Amino acid sequence: MGSTGAKSAVDWLVSVAPDPEGCRWEWERNPLGVTLLPAGRLWDVLIIGARLGYPTLDVLNRMVDRPGPVLADFGDARMGFLVPAGTSTRWVGTGVRIAGRGTWIVVPFPGRPTGGVRWLVPPDGTGHLTDPLVLEMAMHEAAARVARG
Repeated sequence: MGSTGAKSAVDWLVSVAPDPEGCRWEWERNPLGVTLLPAGRLWDVLIIGARLGYPTLDVLNRMVDRPGPVLADFGDARMGFLVPAGTSTRWVGTGVRIAGRGTWIVVPFPGRPTGGVRWLVPPDGTGHLTDPLVLEMAMHEAAARVARG
């Protein structure tokens, strides 16, 4: 991601913070390159295990031009797909953790390597998110592939 893309992604991400400028200042100076941001304002996060997450991302990449932002945690145990705010109140699938209003997530600085959580698909600053219905279809297809071995 170029510096312009990273700047617009940072602007978009910090816009959900209670104090966007304070958040940006701390985030840019944090040696770990991460900050906590509240879910449920512009986006929710659907979190699934990497065993299903990586195949789901592969399916998504074939289904759409570009999926919305996707996070991977330290050790690649889980992946978080950013979806529209409010999705967490309507999601009924099992095996999925949901971060919506009232929860905070660790977010890495776009375009900067970190030792922990990282972007698999970084935000582009436009607010583009993964459609939850498309994500659900991708998860079903990925689950079938995993089950077949």
